Amino acid sequence: MRMTGAERRQQLISIGRALFAERGFDGSSIEEIAARAHVSKPVVYEHFGGKEGLYAVVVDREIANLLGRFEAALGRGHPRQLLEHAALALLDYIEEETDGFRILIRDSPVTSSTGGFSSLINDVASKVEYILDREFKSRGYETKLAGLYAQALVGMVAMTGQWWLEERKPKKNEVAAHLVNLSWNGLRHLESKPKVITRSVK
Repeated sequence: MRMTGAERRQQLISIGRALFAERGFDGSSIEEIAARAHVSKPVVYEHFGGKEGLYAVVVDREIANLLGRFEAALGRGHPRQLLEHAALALLDYIEEETDGFRILIRDSPVTSSTGGFSSLINDVASKVEYILDREFKSRGYETKLAGLYAQALVGMVAMTGQWWLEERKPKKNEVAAHLVNLSWNGLRHLESKPKVITRSVK
């Protein structure tokens, strides 16, 4: 049965996603995408204009998926619960959408219109910053540095997620528990005005 235009587009996106995850952007080609779909190269160009266009669509979909998970996780609740939900949102995504995460953590080509994983992390950090700002105010801490703490927390979860992508040990819930243990217990005992107590000698 002949595919509709929408069905063909979805097929090419699925094939491109698998190939980009397997070989990266530079290691993938329109020729192989077309061959796997059993179509001619002009069909791929017709839908996406080229490899860059297909890649941008794949990355944009992955970013929307993961950002949606984070937004749902960072809804209402106690700040400790929100940290746990955020950590599990990323780990769930890695477990369920491994190909997508492999694509996101690779650098996007210069020609891509998407900012990739670093842009996504900044979006998530801005949401976490709002939560930390509120929490800092309630504790009488300086709120202007909430952004710094948000970047540190989100970066910690993201880097741990990249490590866990390959390791897959310990189990997901245990990884989340340790991330929350480090971040929450650290936040709970924050000094209001921390200072460096040692300095390297030049």
